[in-house]
Amino acid sequence: MSISQTLSNAVSGLTAASRMAEAVASNTANVMTEGYARREVRLGAQMLGRQGAGVAVLSVDRIVNESLRSDLRLADAEMQNASLRQGFHADLESRIGDPEDPASLSQKLATFESRLIEATSRPESDARLAAVLDAATSISDHLNRLTDHVQDSRALADRRIAQEVGHLNESLVRIDDLNAKIVAERASGHDANALLDQRQALVDDISRIVPVRQVARENGRIALFTSGGAILLEGSPAKIGFEPVGVITADMTQASGALSGLTLNDMPVSSADDRTLGGGSLGALFAIRDELAPQAQSRIDGYARNLIERFSDPATDPSLLPGAPGLFTDSGNPVDPADEIGLGGRIEVTALADPERGGALWRLRDGLGAALPGAPGNSEQLSRLADAFAREVTPSSGGFGPRARSSAGLAADLLSASASARLSADARESFTATRHGALKEMALADGVDTDRELQKLLQIEEAYAANARVIQTVDTLIKQLLEL
Repeated sequence: MSISQTLSNAVSGLTAASRMAEAVASNTANVMTEGYARREVRLGAQMLGRQGAGVAVLSVDRIVNESLRSDLRLADAEMQNASLRQGFHADLESRIGDPEDPASLSQKLATFESRLIEATSRPESDARLAAVLDAATSISDHLNRLTDHVQDSRALADRRIAQEVGHLNESLVRIDDLNAKIVAERASGHDANALLDQRQALVDDISRIVPVRQVARENGRIALFTSGGAILLEGSPAKIGFEPVGVITADMTQASGALSGLTLNDMPVSSADDRTLGGGSLGALFAIRDELAPQAQSRIDGYARNLIERFSDPATDPSLLPGAPGLFTDSGNPVDPADEIGLGGRIEVTALADPERGGALWRLRDGLGAALPGAPGNSEQLSRLADAFAREVTPSSGGFGPRARSSAGLAADLLSASASARLSADARESFTATRHGALKEMALADGVDTDRELQKLLQIEEAYAANARVIQTVDTLIKQLLEL
């Protein structure tokens, strides 16, 4: 082997060691960087004619398990979906209130019943009649707040849908731009790994919104498809459309045209959570706005209707005119079964018994339709009110089933339905979080191991030193030859 060939071999070794040290430094510096893929330098023989002439750096590869990464993205979407659903159910359950909580609906119903019994024992007491009125008002106020919360949840979901759609569109444009840059970098022979990292981070980010499948295309490009079959990126990015609204009321639905759905390249697509763009946070937000919250509102409205009808029965208050509302009303009117949606937000105590609205407390004792006060010691009407509250009645609506219940029993079923939905959501969230965590651990195992990188650095240092000694020896030999 000639001196020049020896020198060429040593220089190529130094170059390879330098590139490997650069890769180790990059790996170690980015150990906590999301989307970063570990780099490995691939070496091969550097050929000069038919003889080896040192070592060549063939490529710097990103180490990514694409199959595992795809599963992790789907798991991330499922976890985001389950978390949003669980949050809605847990929040609604807490708003209804635990029966042990003094501010819960169950406690307010119990207080109302006890105030009626106390007033029955002292019907002439304005203080006890006022306590009955306050307890009844507390119940209607609680149902009003529940309705406000449900509709606020729908409005918040609508705003978040707009944000998610905007972020999704922006990310798709950026991924398409990175596709073009990666092709250009590779065509010019440059390292495109940093751009690949950026693209992977963007794909991972949108996968929580919509579960996506990544498909490799020529020259380093990728195409993106949702698990529901929609094309998000194939040559050019798709455009997803959505129009948010400012305020949402209980009667507003997508079917009526009051709420926006989704469009894909200006074509309407289903916004159901199990369809084209469902499965991630976007699908869960549509489910909250169009499915979960309306179901909860239906139960609240069904309970409110049952409460109004209990006290509107002529047997409960014989003084009422036919069709007139009783103690609880729909904004002062009787219940209209054709206009039940949002009733929980409109239910209120009749003004006839409220002194602050021109009524009189004695009407609780003598009947809401009474023209004049009756005997102060007559407790018959108060007893009828207490009996109506405790009477088991089959609810007319709300999806509670055909079984007859007392008002307190129906409230317990209202809470039970929310608790059952929350428990189911808890179980699904726990499962998806566990699955996501397991896949994340597997993905991290393919990532940067700092101990291994430092061990590799020691080997690189030894290789660098060996090649440097060869160059030093060649330098010494050349000097000696020149001195001859």
